[in-house]
Amino acid sequence: MGNLFSNLAIASAMVSTTVLIHFWGLLVLTRALGGGGARIKAHESHARGAIIILMGVFGIFALHTLEIWAYATLYRVLGETRSFAEALYFSTTTFASLGLGDVVLSTRWRLISAIEAANGVILFAWSTAFLLTLTRRLKVLEHDWFERRA
Repeated sequence: MGNLFSNLAIASAMVSTTVLIHFWGLLVLTRALGGGGARIKAHESHARGAIIILMGVFGIFALHTLEIWAYATLYRVLGETRSFAEALYFSTTTFASLGLGDVVLSTRWRLISAIEAANGVILFAWSTAFLLTLTRRLKVLEHDWFERRA
């Protein structure tokens, strides 16, 4: 029973950490990208709008990288992997919910990896919503393909 509480406590701390990384990271991205985005007129500057979207994508990729590395560091601290590279590989496949199974944690700490997978799904969904909002706001990818012609 003590092991269950240890897993839940550590996993809860990691979820809190990654959610805060994501929240503050998206806030910084919003402010950084919004300064240029507020002045962009879609009909005047598709290239600048595209650059802002790409910066958003790379910014989100950086946030996910930080979150994955945080879990990888935890797995090394717990002694669950032979190297940091293995911990990073395991964390990446788990966070992305692939869970390939070629690297597994001991039964003592495996609940943490299950919670990491759920955490990754939620953070990927949040990132998707952010990118959709950014893309929609900039109207860079919109076309009049479905507009009725008079």
